[in-house]
Amino acid sequence: MPSETLWEIAKAEVEKRESNGSEGDGVEIGEKSVFFIGSKNGPKDIAHFWELGGGTSLLDLISIPITSDTLRTFSIVLVLDLSKPNDLWPTMENLLQATKSHVDKVIMKLGKTDSTAASEMRQKIRSNMQKDHPDRELIDPFPIPLVIIGSKYDIFQDFDSEKRKVICKTLRFVAHYYGASLMFTSKSEALLLKIRGVINQLAFGIGKSKSICVDQNKPLFITAGLDSLSNIGSPPVPDNDLGKFHARSPMELWKKVYEKLFPPKSTDTLKDIKDPAKDPQYAESEVDEMRIQKDQELEQYKKSSSKSWKQIELDS
Repeated sequence: MPSETLWEIAKAEVEKRESNGSEGDGVEIGEKSVFFIGSKNGPKDIAHFWELGGGTSLLDLISIPITSDTLRTFSIVLVLDLSKPNDLWPTMENLLQATKSHVDKVIMKLGKTDSTAASEMRQKIRSNMQKDHPDRELIDPFPIPLVIIGSKYDIFQDFDSEKRKVICKTLRFVAHYYGASLMFTSKSEALLLKIRGVINQLAFGIGKSKSICVDQNKPLFITAGLDSLSNIGSPPVPDNDLGKFHARSPMELWKKVYEKLFPPKSTDTLKDIKDPAKDPQYAESEVDEMRIQKDQELEQYKKSSSKSWKQIELDS
């Protein structure tokens, strides 16, 4: 039997809750939203699922689902393709920076009308980490709940050991710094079941896992607040080479170390595609053929018009 997709898992969970009619079980009532970004209805609880595919090409659309009305119950799921390590950092950086910038603006706007709600949001995000955690003052939690999912683990597990080490340690640092959960997944039924639990927690506030797996030879699974900088260790380069990396912050240092092994592709291939019609992810053969034909007709019209205007100038 083929593995379920995340959407099928979410749908099955809602249907299950409808059939059970679990009244009086202490589950918080209300609406929540989960926003899937990256490289690709119940009577009691309603979860809105949004997806923004295409990597970084449609960053401007992030502002559509995240508003002052939805922010307090919003979560972000960043999906990164582990099989493409050279695209991983720029995809992660651009999406998280754009999302964080927009969320900060929305929180600031909310604070002008409801300062209490804005303050509670800032305090709540730090509640994932225990008050006595040694890194509590060293991290900068994302303003809303964040989960980072590394997809295509079935391909990633065949990578060279040293490459896997760098990717795992880097993602652990980024996730911990932002107070996020981190997990790897593939088409494996066991891994999909773990993802199902995470989606349940985000969408319905139930079943928060306290399990942890930090073994780079296995799929990582780390719930927010359970990792630590001491366990992650320093960036994966010889200690005597660390001084060669000039960085203004720990995040920048990890970026430089990561990109030394996995340099990002040229800016030409990573730049945003402003015209969705030219974005390969929306390719439609019949529509594209018609578009090419119309473009050719337009160019021919321009040439004909140009000749006509020149003729008129000569005649005059």
